[in-house]
Amino acid sequence: MEARPKTIYLPDTMTNWPWPRAINPHFEAVKVEADAWLYGFKTLSPESLDAFDKCNAAYLVALGHPTVSREHLRAGCEVMNMQLVVDEVTDSSTGAGANEIADIVIDALHNPHKTRPEGEHIIGEMMRQCSARVMQTISMTCQHRFIDIFTIYLRAVAVEAIDREQRHCRSIDNHFKHRRESSGILVWLVLCGMDMDLPDEVFYHPAIAYMADCTADLITVDNDMNSYNREQTSGTDYNSLITVVMLEFGLDIGGAMGWAAAYHTKLEKRFTDGLAKIPSWGPSTDILVKEYLDGLANWVRASDCWSYDIQRF
Repeated sequence: MEARPKTIYLPDTMTNWPWPRAINPHFEAVKVEADAWLYGFKTLSPESLDAFDKCNAAYLVALGHPTVSREHLRAGCEVMNMQLVVDEVTDSSTGAGANEIADIVIDALHNPHKTRPEGEHIIGEMMRQCSARVMQTISMTCQHRFIDIFTIYLRAVAVEAIDREQRHCRSIDNHFKHRRESSGILVWLVLCGMDMDLPDEVFYHPAIAYMADCTADLITVDNDMNSYNREQTSGTDYNSLITVVMLEFGLDIGGAMGWAAAYHTKLEKRFTDGLAKIPSWGPSTDILVKEYLDGLANWVRASDCWSYDIQRF
């Protein structure tokens, strides 16, 4: 394989994506509150605090949910902060250690009114408080979906820790399947319905689930392209789509970027074609479905804008 190039050219994948950038008007005020909550636990190292500041989680949530209320935005920011803490803690853990952390967080997620055991990792209390706020804020139909998908995310993060120990590089298909869960993006696609009562028979319909998978994969492609240089510098690029494509097809970095950009275009078409295949459930429900699907599409734009606006990459 050729030596790493001094310059990596990132394709512009979002030129034809019709959903524009938008940001929640409550962003600045809620960011102050959410950051104060996170930093109030005083458990983060200076290095972690610096990384969190560069990540600007509240900004991503405000881009991803530009129309929700202040209360919903605050709950969303706490969820994103929890994901950052989970990633931070498990990134330096063994597979067994990551599983222990996942067990603690899952218990707190499912039991927000249960006092945490003395001596437990502080992440348990953080998740308990976060879960309590979320359960008080999001719609009834969204609550069980959030618990289910956040649990799946936590288990996938533990699997990722085992992959990291073994430096396991998945196939392209398996990479996408695993990243839908381990990246946490499915949590956010569920939360696109946080302020609506979308029936289960609609939310879990194959046509809607297909759109969510397309959305997650679009975000994965963009994220893995934008973050590749950072990850290959830190030695964690085995978990990047770019590395997976290079290994599977024998390509250099430029060739893998080109493959990813072309695949992004295919996914865009799948998404827009999928919109035309959404069934009708009656006028009142169809309005909610359109709002939900617009929320999915907006997350693709939000993630891309966030990647270029922050200092993380």
